[in-house]
Amino acid sequence: MDAEVEDATARLYLAIGRLARLLRRTGSPGLGPGAVSALATLARCGPMRLGDLANKEGVAPPTLSRIVAALVEAGYVKREPDPQDGRAWLATPTPEGETMVSGVRSARVRELQRRIEQLKPEHVAALVNALDALETLVGEESK
Repeated sequence: MDAEVEDATARLYLAIGRLARLLRRTGSPGLGPGAVSALATLARCGPMRLGDLANKEGVAPPTLSRIVAALVEAGYVKREPDPQDGRAWLATPTPEGETMVSGVRSARVRELQRRIEQLKPEHVAALVNALDALETLVGEESK
């Protein structure tokens, strides 16, 4: 690997981690980052089985089971029977859960926008130009 690419890879990894931690501290009262992430996935993707949600979140099913149980107890998620398999159940966000996710997203997006607006114009342009590559890197279609 080219030394410049290797250095850039390490810097990008550290910057993304720091930015993610910074944004997680914004707008998530009472919910940990794992719970907010799982709830956001359910709000975006719709009802899903625990195993599928664990896969999407990249965590072990027992960990996700605890997260979903806490979300159910808080009233942000409900369990519904899986129409495909009567032995299984689906996790579904409640209206309160949907509201929580949109509030968290709004607060985090506002914080990110506030920070971007403090950058020099050439840095803002560089971020905008890098979006296609970043979306490709994480497997999302560019917008």
